[in-house]
Amino acid sequence: MADLRSSNLASADYSAETQSMTVVFKNGGRYSYADVPEAVYAGLLAAPSPGGYFASTIKDKFSFTKE
Repeated sequence: MADLRSSNLASADYSAETQSMTVVFKNGGRYSYADVPEAVYAGLLAAPSPGGYFASTIKDKFSFTKE
């Protein structure tokens, strides 16, 4: 898990084998996103605003399940 500097997101992890990304929110929510390209995960880690990147690039763009 990589820690994120965000007021809303706590951390994220990625599996290249399954192209799945797990995002943990500071409120305790944990979600798995499917079919996420590795470049999207790298973009989240590198973004100056991970929360903004998540909202514009990941949220409502990939299917997810709540863990």
